[in-house]
Amino acid sequence: MANMLTGAYAAFLKRQGKLPVPGWVDTVKTGPAKEMPPQDIDWFYVRAASIARHVYLRKTVGVGRLRRVHGSAKNRGNRPSHHVDASGSVDRKVLQSLEKIQIVEKDEDKGGRRITQQGQRDLDRKFCSCHSQCFYLGPSLTLVNRYRPDRC
Repeated sequence: MANMLTGAYAAFLKRQGKLPVPGWVDTVKTGPAKEMPPQDIDWFYVRAASIARHVYLRKTVGVGRLRRVHGSAKNRGNRPSHHVDASGSVDRKVLQSLEKIQIVEKDEDKGGRRITQQGQRDLDRKFCSCHSQCFYLGPSLTLVNRYRPDRC
């Protein structure tokens, strides 16, 4: 369900055309644990949708929390892997881009970012459309996943 919402919102952001995308998106790695830049050309929109969903589900979110969420395991050869946080610059630039289109705003009291009314309205619409595509009321009037009925 989260992947459907993130994908739908990323497509919405790309189709809308208002999200400012930096010029370095095709060359930058997303963290020190990665060896190559992302292969998906729309990865900035997907990251923006993921961050918007993360802020939507919580009250306030800072860059440090997002770095932990988007971090991954670093391959250290024959030594055990360890978790490494993602790039703070990428998450900060995504948050700044979302601020420019008024999806998130700075929280002066607690610090970090919070969702705006416009951002909440957009994500509510996307969530309802994804929810109606994925679930329907079965014969016993319970929610059944249309694509995977065994998952509900």
